[in-house]
Amino acid sequence: MYRLVTSNRFKKRLRDFLRQHTDLRVVTREKLLLLQLNPQTTSLKTHKLTGKLKAFFACSITYEYRLVFDVKDREIHLLAIGTHDEVY
Repeated sequence: MYRLVTSNRFKKRLRDFLRQHTDLRVVTREKLLLLQLNPQTTSLKTHKLTGKLKAFFACSITYEYRLVFDVKDREIHLLAIGTHDEVY
């Protein structure tokens, strides 16, 4: 199992995201749990990013919303959450 690591900035973004999208609270929690268990789970659609974000990964919360993160050892550093345009 991986350990999720969050910054204060990400915590604020997540809180704001869940406030705006109350219908996605359960889905987001499920995706974070799946990410913690195995970041390569196929239902997450995890992929390596390119360009200026090439050091990071992204996974899908829903078709429209993404989660950007970095993996170091057994830690997943959560960086951004939002739409494709917001996080990339």
